[in-house]
Amino acid sequence: MLYNYGSINIDHVYRVPHLVRPGETLTSHGYRQVLGGKGANQSLAVARAGGDITHWGRLGQTDRWALETLSSAGVNTAHIELTAEPSGHALIQVDDQGENSIILHPGANHGFTDAQHGALLASVAEDDWLLLQNECNALGKLMANAADKGMRIAFNPAPMAANVLRLPLDRCRLLFLNRGEAAALVELDEHDDVERLLDALQRKLPGSEIVLTLGGDGVCYQSDGQRLRLAAHKVEARDTTAAGDTFIGYFMAALQHAHDTGAALRLASAAAALCVQREGAAPSIPVLSEVKDAASHWDELTIDTD
Repeated sequence: MLYNYGSINIDHVYRVPHLVRPGETLTSHGYRQVLGGKGANQSLAVARAGGDITHWGRLGQTDRWALETLSSAGVNTAHIELTAEPSGHALIQVDDQGENSIILHPGANHGFTDAQHGALLASVAEDDWLLLQNECNALGKLMANAADKGMRIAFNPAPMAANVLRLPLDRCRLLFLNRGEAAALVELDEHDDVERLLDALQRKLPGSEIVLTLGGDGVCYQSDGQRLRLAAHKVEARDTTAAGDTFIGYFMAALQHAHDTGAALRLASAAAALCVQREGAAPSIPVLSEVKDAASHWDELTIDTD
């Protein structure tokens, strides 16, 4: 079973000619309010990939419409608490080149208590997966308690902040990192060579599997000294907002379906390539049939190994 302790945000998305500069007032030429949050996005991606996912989250009562979006996709929402607090929300700029800039307010996502954690963990079994991001509170306690119960922890430390360095990362079975997050974890420059980043991650977290996403340069996977590399599909990006979340959700669903690592990387890469050609966060996450159809028209990506 896969559980996702994750944020649920309401995204306010503004389409702009360029990301706003200091002191500038900029008129947007598009606006949408949609479901977002890295947690919700990743749960949606798992469900749309055909995976089995239960979401643990908190949402303001005025935004209960978001539950329908999740449940209609196949996400188990029984453990999402509706609260009187405002939901988490994000102000997102997306420019005409598809790049984005985000201001995040955590809201209800930061209201979890120890008692709630205990209730959530009461239903898990050994070897269940727990997927985490860095948009909910009390991650360290939950990581430790979940690991003590024998859960396998997958962690995406986004948004990257100082608290991540204080977490028990050695309890994580799998980490999803972009180049900037990887560099911050090992105190290197994000422009350093990928091999140097992977070497440093291997030394810091020798027992963890690493998935290092590199945007248009593809993805690397590392485990026990083995390294796999996969190029990215060459597509024209309109909006990169949920690409990483889509990749993670599809990868986790592929693990549930017992795909080997190479197949999981290919499926997740194809899903992310389709995602960036669409606008928005949750609305841009494709379903499995769309991914398979798109991939059938693209050249198959080759796995390079060390």
